[in-house]
Amino acid sequence: MSDEARLAQLGYQQELHRRLSGFSNFAVSFSIISILAGAITSYGIAMTAGGPLAITLGWLFVGIMVTFVALAMAEVCSAYPTAGALYWWAAALAKRNKAAWAWFVGWFNFLGEVAVTAAIDFGAAITTSAFLSLTFDMEVTTGRTFLIFLVIIVAHGLLNTFGVNLVRLLSDVSAWWHLAGVAVIVAVLAVVPDNHKPISEVFFEVRNETGFTFGGAAAYAVLIGLLMAQYTYTGYDASAHVAEETHDAARAAPRGIVMSVVVSVLAGFVLLFAITWSIQDYEAERTTELALPPAQIFIDAAGHDTGTFLLFICMVAQWFCGMASVTANSRMAYAFARDGALPGSRLWKQVNPRTGTPTNSIWLCVTISTLLVLPSLWNTTAYLAATSIAVIGLYIAYVGPVFLRRLSPDFQPGPWSLGRWSAPIGWIAIAWVVIICVLFVLPTASPITASTFNYTIVAVAVVLGAATIWWFASARKWFTGPKQNLIDKAAHGEQTMPDA
Repeated sequence: MSDEARLAQLGYQQELHRRLSGFSNFAVSFSIISILAGAITSYGIAMTAGGPLAITLGWLFVGIMVTFVALAMAEVCSAYPTAGALYWWAAALAKRNKAAWAWFVGWFNFLGEVAVTAAIDFGAAITTSAFLSLTFDMEVTTGRTFLIFLVIIVAHGLLNTFGVNLVRLLSDVSAWWHLAGVAVIVAVLAVVPDNHKPISEVFFEVRNETGFTFGGAAAYAVLIGLLMAQYTYTGYDASAHVAEETHDAARAAPRGIVMSVVVSVLAGFVLLFAITWSIQDYEAERTTELALPPAQIFIDAAGHDTGTFLLFICMVAQWFCGMASVTANSRMAYAFARDGALPGSRLWKQVNPRTGTPTNSIWLCVTISTLLVLPSLWNTTAYLAATSIAVIGLYIAYVGPVFLRRLSPDFQPGPWSLGRWSAPIGWIAIAWVVIICVLFVLPTASPITASTFNYTIVAVAVVLGAATIWWFASARKWFTGPKQNLIDKAAHGEQTMPDA
């Protein structure tokens, strides 16, 4: 069955331009996971909470758990290759309250998408600030970092506006840049430094700089430090969101989801081992004025010029990462608006006929992501909170359809299936997401003040509360879940999604 025929079977006409190859689909997700973005910009989280053990072994442990989530998601994606992805899958799989499931999964997905875009581009701004400090002696301030963030996210909005061909090209380049960049950084850090940490410390040293001193505080710190890895492993739902732009989507999109995670686990472990192995002065690098510990590690281990070059590799990778995140974010918003679930949906669902991109949704996502970063001007834990919001929002949306698939005995797999391994993999994925949703709303620093408060729980509660109030006050009366947009809809009226 052709991609267009399967999409029509699911209730949609082809509107977006289908120009992505299987590799390009993988490249979009791999670029958003971006081990040279998340693992670098959030390295300080694990350096403060947990230390080397949380950075290296924590990365591997979380990577294994995330692979279970990716496998379970990929199986559902193969059956339903649509841009709506997660919330569409929820509606298709729910036996009762289809519209409600679609509504809440969609809103968590939307929250996670804008939060991860905000965190990625704010992290890129932190890295760019460090690079400019090293090359031009620019003083790093919160105001300047925020201005750099604005320049980066507006540039990403403009590039996405120009069309999917440019996105495809840059995503393909990004994937190779990440792989080559990791190889260069690892090679330099393995050969150049005169001293390396003992291997035993790289894997087993525990640090607790959170301020918590209660019994078991060190173990608590390690658990909090897992946020570094869990945050980095986000955004691979992008392969599903660009399914309507991908050839052979029922196979290529699920492969893109799984392979982007697996390659990131392996390459990320090698990268983090090399960086942690190269630490020269732990305390100085943890509290560096550059606000980015890996930057100082590069300088101390390889010298100013070589260290700055390694940071440049990371900076470019993070720029690619943010661009891909805006791509996925805007497609999810477009699909959600196409089904009438966003305020002003008529505006956000429009597709530019020349470029084949949802231009208005692109700028909606840019704007909301910017608002999420605003607290960085006065809250020192704003980046950490943005990462937590992204993790919780996205992973609730990731696992909702997986849970419903487990409750649906008549689920018809697509051409990419887990077979008899589907049930154990699915339940492990569900259990892990429950754990992290509790873990990452907990306090991250002591004493708890206005500047150190983890406002993740507030942001999640506001979105969940608003979506709930809106649902019971109004949306349940008119939101019927995903709708068809086939050419003949004018003759037959708006239709709810077919039983897939």
